[in-house]
Amino acid sequence: MATALTPPPLEVPEDEVEITAMRAQGAGGQNVNKVSSAVHLRFDVWASSLCEGVKERLLSLRDSRITQDGVVVIKAQQYRSQDQNRADALQRLNALVNTVAVPPRVRRATRPTYGSQQRRLAGKSQRSETKALRGRVKDGS
Repeated sequence: MATALTPPPLEVPEDEVEITAMRAQGAGGQNVNKVSSAVHLRFDVWASSLCEGVKERLLSLRDSRITQDGVVVIKAQQYRSQDQNRADALQRLNALVNTVAVPPRVRRATRPTYGSQQRRLAGKSQRSETKALRGRVKDGS
């Protein structure tokens, strides 16, 4: 029994990513007011070392994190530590890239089998009989 080999996940090189620290939003007390723990990650898809197919599929995604200029913008502010937020942002970027790493399989149109056509038609006629019984009751006398 042969299993399909999955390619290793893609890793975006950190030197192609621009990371800036900023203050997080929301509740958190004095820590939020003083510490720049949130991370803003920017990744230019066209200038990256990804292969052309991955770039095209990544930019064709309907994702609000991808700008019209082809820049992926991710904001991470879940953790209190800047290092954890940085790792979280990089992990989310790699997850996004890996969703399009493998090209989709090409669908080849096939005809339905004779048996499946017969089962479909039998189900339709049975449903039709059921609905025909829902009409007005006709008095037989």
